[in-house]
Amino acid sequence: MSLALVAAPSFAGTVEAGGGAVVDAASSTRDRARMNQRVFDRVWGEVRSQYYDPGLHGVDWDAARRTYRPQALAARDDRGLYAVLDEMLDLLDDDHAGAASPAVASRQDALRQRRAAVGLSLRPAPEHPGDYRIEAVRRGSPAEAAGVQEGWRLRVLQDGWSPDQEVVAGQAMAMTFVDEAGHERPLSLTPVVMEPVPAFVADRSRPGVVVLRVEGFEAGLGRWMGQELAGLPPETDLVIDLRGNPGGRLMEADAVLSCFLPRDQVWATRTPRSGRRIALSTAGGCGDLEAPVSNPVAVLVDAESRSAAELTPAALQEAGRAVVVGERTAGAVLISQETRLPDGGRLTLSRADFVTSGGVRLEKRGVTPDVEAAVTREDRREGRDPALEAALGALAARERGGDLAGPGPVV
Repeated sequence: MSLALVAAPSFAGTVEAGGGAVVDAASSTRDRARMNQRVFDRVWGEVRSQYYDPGLHGVDWDAARRTYRPQALAARDDRGLYAVLDEMLDLLDDDHAGAASPAVASRQDALRQRRAAVGLSLRPAPEHPGDYRIEAVRRGSPAEAAGVQEGWRLRVLQDGWSPDQEVVAGQAMAMTFVDEAGHERPLSLTPVVMEPVPAFVADRSRPGVVVLRVEGFEAGLGRWMGQELAGLPPETDLVIDLRGNPGGRLMEADAVLSCFLPRDQVWATRTPRSGRRIALSTAGGCGDLEAPVSNPVAVLVDAESRSAAELTPAALQEAGRAVVVGERTAGAVLISQETRLPDGGRLTLSRADFVTSGGVRLEKRGVTPDVEAAVTREDRREGRDPALEAALGALAARERGGDLAGPGPVV
C-alpha cells in the first residue's frame, strides 16, 4: 500500500454559534452510526454468503456479529470502524480477507497515477497491531529526504496521522516512526506530487539478458510481456522479477503463463464455494505472440511475493519451464475478489481455493525456490542485488548443462 492523494468522505459536523453546533453534532453522530451499520452488515453478509469455505474455517460467524457489530456502530471515524472490521476478518486466518477504508481504497485506485505522496510503501505489522512496517522508501521522496529507513515501523497514534486519512500535497503530516533499535522518531513529512512507479519495466542493460520487472498483475501485463518477447533471440536469457509483487488479476497470470507454456495446458485447479473443481488452463493471452517463447527463464521471488506472484512461478516450476530463485513466498494464494462498500471502502474476500496442477495447496506454504538467495536491507541500501546475480548464475549453469533443468519443490 503506497501513500497517495485521496479525497476521503467526511462525517464531521458543522460547528455554528448557539444551539446549531449541538444539533449538527448529534446529526453527524447518527449519520456516522447509520453508515457504520451499512458497512458492517455488508461485510458480515458477504462473508456469510460468499466466502469460499461455507464452514468459514470453523468460525462462529453469528457470535462474531454479536461481538463486533456494537463496536462497529459506535466507531467515531473510519479508523475505528475499519479496525473493528479487520479484527473480525482476522478470525478467518486468511491473508486475502481484509477491508480497506475509503482513503486507502482511493490510494490503491490511484496507484498508477500522478499523485501526492510521501514515498512510503507500508504493510501491516502483525507483531504491533494497528501499526505498519516500512516496506520500501522511494528515492527522491520526502520520506527519503527525512531519513526514513526500510524496516522502521510507523506507529498509528490516536492523535497522529494514519493510513485511513487523506494525503494532500503541501499539507504536513505528523508521523511517529520507530527505528530498528526501538527508538521513537517523530517526523513531519510534507507530501509532494510524484510521478507513478511504472507497473512493468524491461531492463536490457545487460548483454544477452532481459529483466522484466512486474510490480503487479495489472491490466495489460500479458499484452506488454508479449510485446517485450516478440522477436527476442531464443538464446537471450529472461529474468521475471516478482519480488514484492502483491498479485492481482488471475487472467493476467494466465496471460504470462501463456508466454511460456503450450496453449490449453492445465496449470492449476480452483474450487469455489460450490465445491465444483474447475481446471485452469492456458488461454493464449500473451499479446500478439503466435507461440510460447523457448528462452531460458528464471523467476525472482521473495517473502512478499503473493497470490498471482506465487501461482505463476509455481506453475512454471512444476512444468520445468523456469528456475525459481530467491526466498520462500508468502503463502497467500486463495483466489479473491473485491466488493465496493457503501462508504467507498473495499472488501477483499477469498472466493475459491487453489491447488497447482501437481496437487499442491500453496496457501500457508508458499513456493520454495530452486535456488535460495536473500537480499538484505544493507544490500539494497548499497545498491547490491545478490538474488538477481544468483538468477543469472542459475541460467548460466543451465546453459552449461547443470542440474537445475528440472522442476523444484513447491512445498
